[in-house]
Amino acid sequence: MTVIGIVGLPGSGKSEAANVAAEMGVPVVTMGDVIREECRDRGLDPASDHGTVAKALREENGPAAIAERSLPMIEAELESNDTVLVDGIRSDVEVEAFESAFGDGFLLVEIDAPFELRADRLDLRERDTSAEDGGESLEDRDARELGFGMGEAMGMADLTIENTETLAAFQRTVRTLIRDGPEALDQ
Repeated sequence: MTVIGIVGLPGSGKSEAANVAAEMGVPVVTMGDVIREECRDRGLDPASDHGTVAKALREENGPAAIAERSLPMIEAELESNDTVLVDGIRSDVEVEAFESAFGDGFLLVEIDAPFELRADRLDLRERDTSAEDGGESLEDRDARELGFGMGEAMGMADLTIENTETLAAFQRTVRTLIRDGPEALDQ
């Protein structure tokens, strides 16, 4: 049993890593789905209220609230799969919740990319990287994520994948990690 947790700032490549896992048949549990569902339950728009609801869930139910809501989904996938990828870890408290639940079977992977490259990628995805249109700037998104404890979570990573090369190179690295384990990466 292996649970691979992914952590990284917006635009670093977390979703692409999840896409590679899914293409390989590895189930992906996206912590953001917990937040989007809560938005809908509260009658709010997930696109515009995601950050507000994420903060509210943590304030109302503790800093590990989203991880705790994800655990049953991960455990259900582990009943019929050897590996599950968890996308969207945001804090050291969430890392600790997963380490407590899965012990040595939990592997935390940081995906890292410089700010300008992340901004360019988000532009390609037509995501707002500035507040010009009333959206949240990438700087604000980074600050929000770091405010949840993401910096501490990234510091707890078992390994870091530098996502600064081509998409194909990044995809190969993620496939190698999933197929052969962290030992197979030249880190």
